[in-house]
Amino acid sequence: MEKLLGKTTEQLTELAAARKWPLYTGKQLAEWLYRHKVDNVAAMTNIPLKIRAEIEKEFTTGRSQPLSVMKSLDGTKKYLFRTDGSNYIESAYIPEGQRHTLCVSSQAGCRFGCSFCMTGKQGFHGQLDTADILNQVLSIEESSLITNIVYMGMGEPLDNLGPVLDSIKILTSDTGMQMSPRRITLSTIGLLPQIEEFLEKSSCRIAISLHSPFEDERAKIVPAERAHPTGRLIELLRNTSADRQRRVSFEYIVFKGVNHSKRHVKELVRLLKGIRCRINLIRFHPLPGIDLSPPTNEDILQFREDLEQNGINTTIRRSRGMDIEAACGMLSARQMK
Repeated sequence: MEKLLGKTTEQLTELAAARKWPLYTGKQLAEWLYRHKVDNVAAMTNIPLKIRAEIEKEFTTGRSQPLSVMKSLDGTKKYLFRTDGSNYIESAYIPEGQRHTLCVSSQAGCRFGCSFCMTGKQGFHGQLDTADILNQVLSIEESSLITNIVYMGMGEPLDNLGPVLDSIKILTSDTGMQMSPRRITLSTIGLLPQIEEFLEKSSCRIAISLHSPFEDERAKIVPAERAHPTGRLIELLRNTSADRQRRVSFEYIVFKGVNHSKRHVKELVRLLKGIRCRINLIRFHPLPGIDLSPPTNEDILQFREDLEQNGINTTIRRSRGMDIEAACGMLSARQMK
């Protein structure tokens, strides 16, 4: 059966028109699905019984509950979902004070094979549709608490741009979930030209997975660097970020002895000159089958100090959910096996 979940208000209105229902039925469906978060048509009480019966014959809401959940001592929770295509995806819920962040997946697996990433080790298994993405937001226990969403789970969001943009439209629309775009962040390795389309069509925040300012070195960590060079990406951001009043974040996983020297500081300062940005330093944690090591506390603190002294706003992201293997891809990989 066809899913209602994932359709925009405009698409739901077109659906109503095609079946000669009142056009406002489309808006009613959107409000029930996204604002009231119902998972069955019978609960849509302001829609006439006759129309509800017709809907139930042809459509499903498209909601599905998580297969399992793991909870960390620090409050982080990791949810495992199964898609219609029998793939497994993960979402991570991260509470911190008044901020409740959900990290959502956009693909099952990933085709880009970054050297530090467990999802990349799985290979690519399929795209998520808009319903798969939104179901992660709507079907967790803490759905009503979510204040922030990051497209930073399994997959490369810009490699599935259509469904990602549709999901953002629903998350931010008045008849959808009414979230502020400023509370939604998309994390990407920086695909060209998809990133340009995203910046044109969305006012959400963006985070670039950088990990090294040197193109040859980054290519060893992020193989997509060869097809999507950092220099072109930075130039695009320099020309578009200012007029959007959108601060760019750069995600920077620190690997011992690889990417945190004085040489790296100097090149980062040169590369990012003129861009309103922040660097988030992330301590690498050992993962099975990945031959990289974590930095010492002294390494990462010194790196932050050097960047700050050179005028780059830099934070160290606190590790969360370490006791439940919160790195994306570990739970789904185990389930696949």
